[in-house]
Amino acid sequence: MRYRTSIRYRPASAGVSVTLRLRHRGKQRRVTIGRVEDVDATLARAQARRLLAEVALDGLPQRRSVKATPTLSAYVETYWDDIARYWKPSTSKRNHDAWRRDLAPVFGGTRVAEVLPADVIRWRDDCAGCAETRFNRAVPVLASLLKYAEALHFRRKGSNPCRGLPRYPREPKERFLSPLEYRRLGASLRDAEATHPAQVAIVRLLLYTGARVGEIRDLRWAWVQPPRLALPDSKTGAKTIWLNSQAMAILDALPRREDCSLVFPDRTGKAPVAVVSWWTALRQRCSMPDLRIHDLRHSFASTAIMDNVPLATIGKLLGHVLPETTARYAHLADDVIGDAAQRVSGALAQAMGLRA
Repeated sequence: MRYRTSIRYRPASAGVSVTLRLRHRGKQRRVTIGRVEDVDATLARAQARRLLAEVALDGLPQRRSVKATPTLSAYVETYWDDIARYWKPSTSKRNHDAWRRDLAPVFGGTRVAEVLPADVIRWRDDCAGCAETRFNRAVPVLASLLKYAEALHFRRKGSNPCRGLPRYPREPKERFLSPLEYRRLGASLRDAEATHPAQVAIVRLLLYTGARVGEIRDLRWAWVQPPRLALPDSKTGAKTIWLNSQAMAILDALPRREDCSLVFPDRTGKAPVAVVSWWTALRQRCSMPDLRIHDLRHSFASTAIMDNVPLATIGKLLGHVLPETTARYAHLADDVIGDAAQRVSGALAQAMGLRA
């Protein structure tokens, strides 16, 4: 489209004015820029260019103005309790640690609406090698923060820069106790029983039940309902942990404080006893510095598979909600089946007089 324009000086009752003539949408228009006394030639030309640009852009899509948004640090300080309302307390604590340690130093000063995919990808690249695990744990926290920001209209709907961002692949940590390691662990537990009876009882219950450490450490007497533990909440919701005779004997031998509902209280009786730091020292004495306390759960599943317990039953014992979670132990079942096939074929070969 062609625009015919001209700047003229026109006499007026209040003096001489600078005007701009242009053609807009098929009609001639005359716009007064100002009086000569107030507007010099340079400013008049600049104002004319601005008006012409507005006319040229008339009818074209315009970028919507975005209201100013708070920095991510201010946003988290204001809205964290609302975002974390549906998380478990342990999850909320872990996510807040991820925000404080990994996200705030990178994104804390950036406005909520200005966090771009390029920023997140650059952060991911910076975590390569030394902080890949921390990135994997922190990026869902950032995604949750920005998703809630969309609900508050601080960001455009569907603009979450974490969407589809790949995490760093991790090798699954599978550590199972061997018979020799079981004997070493048992001897160390017997040696520590006199000085740390509560921690020793917790580890033995983990060995006998396959439970998670928090499920036993935070146990309350009201949840002990032989022959089971009825947990009102766990990582996967309400859960039943079945007790065998060994686990029952441990619970029966524990002292019970009348003023405390915890099975394993600390000295104050207001919080569970600390286990992790004690476990770190114990595994050193066992000559197994790589043994995590969660590996006792894996070892429970491994022992069950070696005793030909079906995977579906193991999943129920461990409290898995999805069969896919238990399927990680399927390769152990394959080893058991292969060993059984070898024994059967060996027996048949011997019966036929062949070399096994």
